[in-house]
Amino acid sequence: MKIYMFLADGFEETEALAPLDLIIRAGADIKTVSISEDYTVCGAHDIKIQADLLAKETDLTDCDGLILPGGGKGTENLYASEAVKTAVKNAYDKNKLICAICAAPTVLGRMGLLKDKTAVCYPGMEDMLFCKTLSKEPVVQDGNIITAQGMGVSYEFGLKITEYLYGTEKANKLKTATCGR
Repeated sequence: MKIYMFLADGFEETEALAPLDLIIRAGADIKTVSISEDYTVCGAHDIKIQADLLAKETDLTDCDGLILPGGGKGTENLYASEAVKTAVKNAYDKNKLICAICAAPTVLGRMGLLKDKTAVCYPGMEDMLFCKTLSKEPVVQDGNIITAQGMGVSYEFGLKITEYLYGTEKANKLKTATCGR
C-alpha cells in the first residue's frame, strides 16, 4: 500500500505524527508530502517536520490513499493547494482511501465530496462539511472516506486507517502492541 500524507504549514502535529507512526508500524509504505516549496514544514505549534517528498515533484495520483491532517492554518493551506485538490479528486474518482481529521474534513466538504456521506470534523466547523449525515462519533468511516474530530482522537484515527488497509485483526494487534489493551 502506498499512502501519501499531505503536510501544509500550520498542520496539527499530533494529527499527523500519531497516525503516521501507527500506519508505519502496520507496514504501509506511507510518505509525507510537503505542499510548499520546501521539505521542511512548520506545524501549528512551530514543530518543524522534514517531509519525504515535495508535491510539485511527485505523481500524486500514484497511490492507494491520502491523509489530510488538520489544524486551522494547515487546513486552509491544504484547501488553497491545487495539487492537493487534484490528488483528492483523483482519489475520490478512483474510490481510493481518503482520510481527514479535525478541520481537514472541511476540504472534502468544500469540494463537494461528502454530500452523500456521513462525516465528522472539529466541533464548530460542521457547517463546512456539506455532508449527508453529521456524526457525533469521534472517528467515522463511510466507504472509502475516514473522518475524525480532532487531535484527541489521532490514535483512533490511525487505528481506523490501519483497519481499513489491513483488517480488524491487524488493527487490534497494533492497538495491543502500542497500548497494552
